[in-house]
Amino acid sequence: QVQLVESGGGLVQAGGSLRLSCAASGSRFGFVTMAWYRQAPGKQRELVATITRGGSTNYADSVKGRFTISRDNAKTTVYLQMNSLKPEDTAVYYCRHTTTWGSTDWGQGTQVTVSS
Repeated sequence: QVQLVESGGGLVQAGGSLRLSCAASGSRFGFVTMAWYRQAPGKQRELVATITRGGSTNYADSVKGRFTISRDNAKTTVYLQMNSLKPEDTAVYYCRHTTTWGSTDWGQGTQVTVSS
């Protein structure tokens, strides 16, 4: 059973930075794709960034150049470094764990609030 625990959310002023972490347990972490999603109030959950087992990354256009996803396989943790934050980045951020055989697990989410 995979368990994902996110941390690092909080309240920050526009232009500030936060680093989110998602620690996975019970995972064959080196064989999974990890992703960050976010969901703002009244909106659908949207993909923010992904990182494959090989380290290839992909970003939503809205965060390119500001956010960086990375992973530490030894610590079975994925990170999301968020710089130059904007009020529109306010959302609950979730990490997603997807195995090579297609099973998916989600974390419980961490709130990020950016004040103007």
